[in-house]
Amino acid sequence: MHKTDVAIIGGGPAGATIGTFIKKYNPSLDVTIIEREKFPRDHVGESHLPAISAILDEMGVWDKVEAANFPIKIGATFKWGAKKDFWDTDFLHHQEFRNVPRPQKFEDQRLKTAFQVDRSVYDKVLLDHAESLGCQVFEQTKVASIERDGDAVLGLKLQSTDADVLDQIGADCRVEARYYVDCSGDVGILRRAMDIEIEAPTALRNIAIYKYWQDADWAVTLGNGGTRIQIMSLDWGWMWFIPITPTRTSVGLVLPASYYKESGKTVEQIYADAIAEEPLISKLLANATPEEEITATKDWNFLSKRLVGQNWFLAGDCCGFADPILSAGMTLAHTSARKVAFTLLELFRGQLDPEWVKSEYEDGHRTQIKHHMQFADFWYTSNGQFTDLKDYCAEIAETAGLTLDPATAFQWLATGGFTIDEPGVAAALTYRVSGLKLVAVQLGGSPPEWEITKTNFWRLNLSDATEGKFVRYMDGRVVPIPCLKRGSKVLPLVDVFKHVVNAFKNNMDSILILEDCVNRMIHEDGVEVKEAELLAIEALESLMLEGWIRCKVVPSRPFIKVT
Repeated sequence: MHKTDVAIIGGGPAGATIGTFIKKYNPSLDVTIIEREKFPRDHVGESHLPAISAILDEMGVWDKVEAANFPIKIGATFKWGAKKDFWDTDFLHHQEFRNVPRPQKFEDQRLKTAFQVDRSVYDKVLLDHAESLGCQVFEQTKVASIERDGDAVLGLKLQSTDADVLDQIGADCRVEARYYVDCSGDVGILRRAMDIEIEAPTALRNIAIYKYWQDADWAVTLGNGGTRIQIMSLDWGWMWFIPITPTRTSVGLVLPASYYKESGKTVEQIYADAIAEEPLISKLLANATPEEEITATKDWNFLSKRLVGQNWFLAGDCCGFADPILSAGMTLAHTSARKVAFTLLELFRGQLDPEWVKSEYEDGHRTQIKHHMQFADFWYTSNGQFTDLKDYCAEIAETAGLTLDPATAFQWLATGGFTIDEPGVAAALTYRVSGLKLVAVQLGGSPPEWEITKTNFWRLNLSDATEGKFVRYMDGRVVPIPCLKRGSKVLPLVDVFKHVVNAFKNNMDSILILEDCVNRMIHEDGVEVKEAELLAIEALESLMLEGWIRCKVVPSRPFIKVT
């Protein structure tokens, strides 16, 4: 029998991230990662968001990933819905992206960019890194069964084709751990064994078909390795075009499962039709060579009803998966893994209430996945094929306690939500409030309205609010921070929000409140002027939309202007 402190099922990005963080912050703990395949192997999910870059740096694996020479993602180019023009969403404006030699450090312009990765290479880099820190890695080893007693996992029975692994785990092929983590993707080995139900809080029922190509042209080439992914809308679905190495490109098709079934076509036929109908992608692939294998997925939208048990956790895709339109899958995998690792580290320390630590992960990450699903639903409402979602925006708003018609339900998406890992920034999903408003322009065609520009006399509305604790994950710790709660709304009393609350103590004029908050960030936190102004504007807008501010108009006083 093999005994360990933490047994991780699955050696993909989530499993490797958990193992790495545990060994980084507490090298004395034993970590075993069980992977059924032998890396390298292909896997879909190649497009990163910038939040992952910071996690890779904290893991100590940034330099290894950068050395693999993956394309640098500065953003995405869209053609969506009825619109036939192209529009860009950039993490770093293309004119600011400088042509500098690679490999680069995680600094300067690379703080704002992401990677587009070949998963066969990327996943092996991460797993090898976890092993180099002391994790035991069992490849070509699958979990044959899970022993349980109620909500507790007692052990894992393994099967392996690796003789070295068989020597380590003993004749009974059994592993016992203090904690178990399921990182097995949508297979959900432990989740299924523990009879955890899943739900699908979305109207989307899509499938994906994809293939890899060699020597495709890039739509955009910026400096040394910089580019954008391409998201091209069809009348009956959409396509992705993601360069993942200097010579290899992932090209995929997403469409409603019902459309595929009604077409009567094979996977190969409908994939070829999509390429033929999309002029840009067809042009980029004109001189490219397709690899032999083509892959189709089933409908992937789901959310696990539980993420935590007596001595087990879910992380990565087995927690749930949202539509790939937002390139959020890998970000959710890495961020959930980081939270699980820090939660486990805290449980081993024994200094915080274990139930609070576990519930903060479960509640926060389930909300994050659900919000990504809802944002994807909103996104699809502007594509003519997805007519069943036309009224779904109103349902999205209702989950936040708002009664809005479909035309105005986007307001929910810009209310903050605090579902990212950094509670001191007004953001929903991976978008800050200002970014959400710009996306709204592209999807809806209307200029972004800022509620803080419509009134000028404010008071903080704390009626029915109670004091509570919110969570911040940092330096291997789960750190409780003070907050105010009203129903599902949370106001963290940290960073910009702390300064906003303090600014209300001395002012009621909107401009004076804004100026007070900005000055506090500049002088107390050392934030640069432009960033302080944007953070304050976004925070005030978020609090206004969530009802934390009572407001009225005083005609004699000036108004805030947002450009």
